Amino acid sequence: MAEITRIFDFPYYQLETYNLEKAFTTKYNGEWKSISSQEYINKANAISRGLLKLGVQPNDKVAVISSTNRTEWNVLDIGVLQVGAQNVPIYPTIAAEDYEYILNHSEAIYCFVSDSEIVKKLNTIKENTKLKNVYTFDDIKGENNWNDVLKLGEDNTNQSEVESRKKAVKPNDLATLIYTSGTTGKPKGVMLSHNNLVSNVLDSEKRVPFDYGKSKSLSFLPVCHVFERMILYLYQYCGVEVYFAESIEAMSDNLKEIKPNVMTAVPRLYEKVYDKIIAKGSDLTGIKKKLFFWAVELGLKYEPYGKNGWWYEKQLKLARKLIFSKWKEGLGGNLDLMVSGSAALQARLTRIFAAAEMPIMEGYGLTETSPVISVNDQRNGGFRIGTVGKIIDNVEVKIAEDGEILVKGPNVMQGYFKDSKKTDEVMTGDYFHTGDIGEICNEGFLKITDRKKEMFKTSGGKYVAPALIENRFKQSRFIEQIMVIGEGEKMPAALIQLNFEFVEEWAKRHNLSFNSKNEIIINDKLITRIQEEIDEANTHFGKWEQIKKFEITPDIWSIDAGHLTPTMKMKRKVIKEIYKDLIEKIYRP
Repeated sequence: MAEITRIFDFPYYQLETYNLEKAFTTKYNGEWKSISSQEYINKANAISRGLLKLGVQPNDKVAVISSTNRTEWNVLDIGVLQVGAQNVPIYPTIAAEDYEYILNHSEAIYCFVSDSEIVKKLNTIKENTKLKNVYTFDDIKGENNWNDVLKLGEDNTNQSEVESRKKAVKPNDLATLIYTSGTTGKPKGVMLSHNNLVSNVLDSEKRVPFDYGKSKSLSFLPVCHVFERMILYLYQYCGVEVYFAESIEAMSDNLKEIKPNVMTAVPRLYEKVYDKIIAKGSDLTGIKKKLFFWAVELGLKYEPYGKNGWWYEKQLKLARKLIFSKWKEGLGGNLDLMVSGSAALQARLTRIFAAAEMPIMEGYGLTETSPVISVNDQRNGGFRIGTVGKIIDNVEVKIAEDGEILVKGPNVMQGYFKDSKKTDEVMTGDYFHTGDIGEICNEGFLKITDRKKEMFKTSGGKYVAPALIENRFKQSRFIEQIMVIGEGEKMPAALIQLNFEFVEEWAKRHNLSFNSKNEIIINDKLITRIQEEIDEANTHFGKWEQIKKFEITPDIWSIDAGHLTPTMKMKRKVIKEIYKDLIEKIYRP
């Protein structure tokens, strides 16, 4: 097999090395349908031939907007890249005007979309773009289907042209534009080359233990997110079968149906899984409940590599047999590895899931770094709780004088599309400025302490790192989301979105009843209870960092309402604007 230097080399490598019967599997109308490594390549070639007949030239941009991860996305991706064009994935959940901005800024000429919801949204702005045509993955009346392009490509007389286009693609050629979901301003188009992503796959592979050619994965994170996309290339390279989760709601059913060995997610999902497990434990009674929470308490003290001593390990063995084995069973029974990225993972989740023999290996990276910079690995002592692991091979990290993490390596982007000014702002020579503050310990583990842009000073001149504080407060089952505020003010305060599901349970236990969310958030008993949670969490911070006041917001923070980015990060400016009256109430009552 020739060396892998371009993204579309992965499927051919998989065919030659593993020749999977089930390379990708998606559920259609209640039935799982798979394609083999060979079918994957055949379909990708048919797409390439069809695109040539549609007149797609090298460096043309083809956009794709899909509500779910699915086989078609991957086939299309390879089909587009083989003809020297670029794939521009767009988050499905952003506003129609953002679709318009990205389609125009990238100069996309074709767009492939998943379903009728997206078509409706796209049709409102389509006329304002350069799109020649839109194709859908689902069968939608009155719309062109992606099968039309596959049919165009059935005639393989132009396959030789596909081959010459493939040969012409060089490792440093642009492969994709990924528009960052950005917490501020217009999205920026990150230019990633074939080599950016290929090098990141090859350098990350050494950190991920798979049973090559046999492992199964569940893919759920949006594939327009560079983390999941890189992971999908990694799965192809390692011969891992890929199953696409139907939705976040169907996740637990899908886990039981597929019984995967590995999955990737953002911390928010792991928090929800943990909260559900704890809620089930709370419903137990008597000795069962006692045993459950004994195991939880034990798990929260977990340290890797037997550091807690023989007596702890003996108890842990028992907890695993009696309690944690049931957790694992509930998640399919075979989940040996979970990977987390995109935001900080709470240390308690790292501990408890590792204790339950489903370790979450936290990594770190950005869209601009393709994305992986560092990742934990349980093998060879490469796992430290509270860190994002050791830096991967061929990537160099240095800590600037102000604590900012700077990165250099083959994974660093080519720049922001059509924006050399913004590119220059984040580059010093070959080093990319991540905007994150961190440190490297003596053993070589990287630790992220905060976002440089999110740190603020109170009027007393003290620095506050909100992400650290927020992560601690989110350990409360009452709190779904929390945003620490206080820039230029005399003290830090917080806006809180309650975990309404848990609050309703709590209310029942205390014989309280509410008719609306507005009634909940002004209930004195509840506010007193939240204050207790705040007081407890405050004990972990210096006086200048402690939350002195809080306000509860009446609505659920969501992607659709604009509070969160598609990767569930808070849009701080937007949230401040939405709740400016509550902020005034805190600081100027």
